[in-house]
Amino acid sequence: MIDATFDYGPRGRVMVVGDPAELARETVDLALTTVISAQAERRWAYTALSGGSTPKAMGEVLARQPYRDLIAWHYLHVFWGDERWVPLASPESNAGEAKRIFLDYVPIPASQVHPYETEGVTPEQSADRYAEMVRSLVPSEGGVPRFDLIFLGMGDDGHTASLFPHTAAIHEEEYIVVAHEVPKLQTTRLTFTPPLLNAARLVVFLVGGAGKAQRLKEVLEGPEQPDELPSQIVRPVAGELIWIVDRAAAAALAVAADLPRG
Repeated sequence: MIDATFDYGPRGRVMVVGDPAELARETVDLALTTVISAQAERRWAYTALSGGSTPKAMGEVLARQPYRDLIAWHYLHVFWGDERWVPLASPESNAGEAKRIFLDYVPIPASQVHPYETEGVTPEQSADRYAEMVRSLVPSEGGVPRFDLIFLGMGDDGHTASLFPHTAAIHEEEYIVVAHEVPKLQTTRLTFTPPLLNAARLVVFLVGGAGKAQRLKEVLEGPEQPDELPSQIVRPVAGELIWIVDRAAAAALAVAADLPRG
């Protein structure tokens, strides 16, 4: 159940829920609505997932009834907005974890699940091949593929997908998927870039926990500084931006005083 909704203009609409369990359920309902809309129009629904604890909780809900049978899985194509440079079998793999938690237990055709290649190719080859696949499957508008729904998380440092502070990928304008080094993590990441994220019909940030409260306040209420807070770079051009956050994450927001008690 949504406790309250607040409009932050171009920075998005914030929907506050009570706790992580409610956050997962609201996320699942959005996914269900997306697939139902596509089914009604007799077309595919194209969705990109993220890593993190909230998508895992969402997956656990999706794997159980009634959602397992409510979603028309054969209308859905699943991608990932970013990925770690690890094998699919690794517990660090976003796609691997999603498969192990729910995708292997729901009736979605295997041909409609699209993980990155992270073995037998270079990171650059993987990014190029993923971009080519996205372009071949997802309908484009204005020359950029347009996803129906992209789920994102926000890190403690304000990063989203694998767009980390002070990395060149934040300002990428030509490529829709890139492989890049993340010095602070001493690793390589694969990620959607702003042009692809911002072409989506709907982008949904999922943010939970008190540890994210101050950073969420900076992203939504602070000055524009996307190099410091890459989550601010997400502004759908002709789509909608929604933040689903729990009460703990919303606690530092100026609007928190307007939340109903209970």
